[in-house]
Amino acid sequence: MVNLKQKINAGLYSYCAKPVFFLCDPELMHTFFIRIGEILGKYSIFKYLTRFFFSYQNKMLEQNIAGLKFRNPVGLSAGFDKNAQMISIMEDVGFGFTEVGSVTAQACEGNPGKRLARIVEEKSIWVNFGLNNEGADQIYKKLKGRRYGIPFGISVARTNCRETADEDVAVQDYIYSAKIFREVGDFLVLNISCPNAYGGQPFSEGKRFEKLVKEVSKLGISKPIFVKLSPDLNKREIDKIISLSKKYKVRGLICTNLTKDKAKKSGGYSGKIVEQRSDQLLEYVYKKTKGEFILIGVGGIFSAEDAYRKIKLGANLVELITGMIYEGPGLIGEINHGLCTFLKRDGYKNISQAVGKGVA
Repeated sequence: MVNLKQKINAGLYSYCAKPVFFLCDPELMHTFFIRIGEILGKYSIFKYLTRFFFSYQNKMLEQNIAGLKFRNPVGLSAGFDKNAQMISIMEDVGFGFTEVGSVTAQACEGNPGKRLARIVEEKSIWVNFGLNNEGADQIYKKLKGRRYGIPFGISVARTNCRETADEDVAVQDYIYSAKIFREVGDFLVLNISCPNAYGGQPFSEGKRFEKLVKEVSKLGISKPIFVKLSPDLNKREIDKIISLSKKYKVRGLICTNLTKDKAKKSGGYSGKIVEQRSDQLLEYVYKKTKGEFILIGVGGIFSAEDAYRKIKLGANLVELITGMIYEGPGLIGEINHGLCTFLKRDGYKNISQAVGKGVA
């Protein structure tokens, strides 16, 4: 029954829906699916039907990490549900957790002009949104007091504007968002690696990163704090971030954000283009830390094989967006079902036993 549903879902998406969707402007389609997801998540019957057709869960995939229960290791990465409109339906699609945002202190329209493009031949997407979102206050009002069936995190970034190019202003911008979401959401992510904002990625540099994470640590936030890394960092930069993250009690690292093309002045790439860099950074961080951090692997996940590889390279959890765009919402159930198949093949009783097993 499971295999039949997966084949039907994949066939309908690949041969009926996707050819039509890919004829349309990608940002228009993104907005369309956000609105559809928001509507579906409001009604029990639509949630039930979504769960019936797409979701696959198995106790082999359950984990308790940092006091949170994850029913499976597959999450929705930040950058899709920017304004917290889809958490309700994402749990029915089959995700084990989700990330909202990135959210900034001030509402932000993002970058002008074309902001999204498919690179079909490379199964990738060029992204130049520029952190467009409704702002911390509005999103806080939307989420205050809400509970969902899966953990959700808030990704915070500095507002994309000329003013936050000033280091001190940028730190306070982060702090404003971190404060307001102190009691909302199950974990907090410091996005220091967005390649689309004014002034680049200054907080990937050691001294600036320490200034930021030190101020965040003063807030006394009890829930887990993650830091999202750029795939374009060198080992010296990564080592510094790891060292400071230990010092200031960061619980996890997300490997990775979009990758930059040095020949282009704007935007970054998700999907298969970033896969190799993401895997290399993930493996390097795992070798350096060996369980000291919760690691989330992101970049180029289009199948259960891709997700399992990242887990064996050290990821406790994985996230995706681009794979779902190319393969459809049925991909989440396919990955979870496939992970169980791999676990049984390799003699593991739980997904946690496979973490890091591919690292020499």
